[in-house]
Amino acid sequence: MNNEVMRRVAYYQGMGPGYWYSKMRDLLGIDSRRMSRCLEYFEGYGLEVGGKSAIFDVRGLIPIYSTCARLDNVTYSGLTAWEGHVQAGETFQFNSERAPGHQYVMEGASLESLPSAKYDFVASSHMLEHSANPLAVLCGWKRLLKDGGRLLLVLPHRDGTFDHRRRVTELSHLVQDYENQTDESDRTHLEEILQLHDLRRDAAQASRAAFEQWISNNPVTRGAHHHVFDMRLAVQIVDFSGFQLVEVEPIRPFHIVIIATKVAEGSATDNSSFLPGNSDRYRRSPFKTDREAGNIGAHRE
Repeated sequence: MNNEVMRRVAYYQGMGPGYWYSKMRDLLGIDSRRMSRCLEYFEGYGLEVGGKSAIFDVRGLIPIYSTCARLDNVTYSGLTAWEGHVQAGETFQFNSERAPGHQYVMEGASLESLPSAKYDFVASSHMLEHSANPLAVLCGWKRLLKDGGRLLLVLPHRDGTFDHRRRVTELSHLVQDYENQTDESDRTHLEEILQLHDLRRDAAQASRAAFEQWISNNPVTRGAHHHVFDMRLAVQIVDFSGFQLVEVEPIRPFHIVIIATKVAEGSATDNSSFLPGNSDRYRRSPFKTDREAGNIGAHRE
């Protein structure tokens, strides 16, 4: 399996910051000025879970590596298909002009060893879909934030990815996973993934046989998208976890970008303006599933 992992490392690392910059800004016409205004939220001491992420790099869509004072990182293994080998310690080089942050090698869903209220922000790009229990993960991340601290979450939108044949996961299913304390050994969705994954949209896969082996060994590879997101579900999970939403933006080719705040204990949140029927974001979304939700304006049961 290590040879396959290293082949994937070469693939993902070949898609560096310049690639993402051209794809996301020049070709897709993203309003970089509006995104730049969000960077003031990410100037302090942060933690990234997953990554290193091109979307956060100096020329990425949301270049927090250029604005934060310090950034630690959590990676689930010392060898991953996205980063290759990583070493625990003061080794996370997020910005060549700043001292490295601390690299933790541990489960992104199991951060109990880190102290509460340590960070000004937590950021994660295209990691949460690989988690079997995303609500538990988000609640764990919230514990690490100071009051008023920010969450920066980037999720893949179903319509733009190889998951487009799958149904969007129901919030009730995620709540059940949360209540059952589902962990990363869960195989509930693997058969569905093997049947409905669109290999034509997944250039990282060398062959159908390699993909099947990759997914079947998911407790090691973490290649599976356990759950499938649209903008409504993204809003629902952040709301369920007790964050106050600040910004939600669907962005081509396949991103949902969310910024939210940890409120002080005892303070109420109100995210109703981000739900279908109350927000024009859905009708303006580049993704069909969001537009349909916005036109109906009905809440998924």
